[in-house]
Amino acid sequence: MSKVQLKHKVSSCIDDNKTKLHSLSQDIWSCPELAYQEVKSHDRLVAFFHQEEGWRVDSHFKLDTAFRACWHSAGVAQGHEVSLGFLCEYDALPGIGHACGHNLIAEVGAAAAIGLKATLEDEHKLPVQVKVTVLGTPAEEDGGGKVDMLREGAFEGLDVVFMAHPSKEDATYLPCVSEQDVTVKYHGKAAHASAYPWRGINALDAAVLCYNNLSAFRQQMKPDWRVHGIIKNGGVKPNIIPDFTELEYYLRTPSRTELPILKAKAESCFRSAAMATGCEEDLHGILYFWSKLNLPETNMTTSYGTLLWRSSMRGTAQLWG
Repeated sequence: MSKVQLKHKVSSCIDDNKTKLHSLSQDIWSCPELAYQEVKSHDRLVAFFHQEEGWRVDSHFKLDTAFRACWHSAGVAQGHEVSLGFLCEYDALPGIGHACGHNLIAEVGAAAAIGLKATLEDEHKLPVQVKVTVLGTPAEEDGGGKVDMLREGAFEGLDVVFMAHPSKEDATYLPCVSEQDVTVKYHGKAAHASAYPWRGINALDAAVLCYNNLSAFRQQMKPDWRVHGIIKNGGVKPNIIPDFTELEYYLRTPSRTELPILKAKAESCFRSAAMATGCEEDLHGILYFWSKLNLPETNMTTSYGTLLWRSSMRGTAQLWG
């Protein structure tokens, strides 16, 4: 069977299952859950694979709201195996739900897996045995669930892992970045803001200076560096000089080597705000070693990009007659 025929067969299988796949996506979308709390979404995906024939499902794999579903092809002697993985995400953002489309990521991961399984089941002369694994990976929006699972060995034995992310444009792959999550806490001294303001040490002033320091620093940032954050805690009442404030920032660079440079410059902004106001600062950070992939020209993404381009050209030809 040619590549085009294989692709057509996978697509046909997915089309045949579009109703239940759409239902899966809608159920996840209608019940947004935050990182590490995706109980209903997790259970819905686990039930989906339990209902599909041939899948061995580990309902709670490495993390409470993670799962693994595996299928093996029949065929050649053991020891000759290609192991393919598909990822499903399903956590949401606070306040705005599935704005990043993780319900669609879950649907696409499930669709690709069952489409590939159905196609391989009809192939009786595979040169190697194929193992298809679906990993449910919680906490993408906060905490780093994939990092936790990587540390726990969840990806061991997988030769290649696929994930699709919704976007406003077609792309063969999304460039990854190195990221540092930083929580900045300022500790001051409370006082009555009207009666005895001189007795206080204003932690909110430190937070505002910190925010402005980073805003001023943006002029000297490289175009592909990113620093974005919020003030999570800015005080209690206007007539009390705040003795505690908290900010949360994400620092991003295209490569791992640039991240320490950005981090050092950001820390200068954090610490100088404390120094100027007399506050004490407390910095906590989680480092994610996500690095941009330097992919060669002759690779899977290039081949997929060619398929995308040909499909779009066929669509354009049909559109214009």
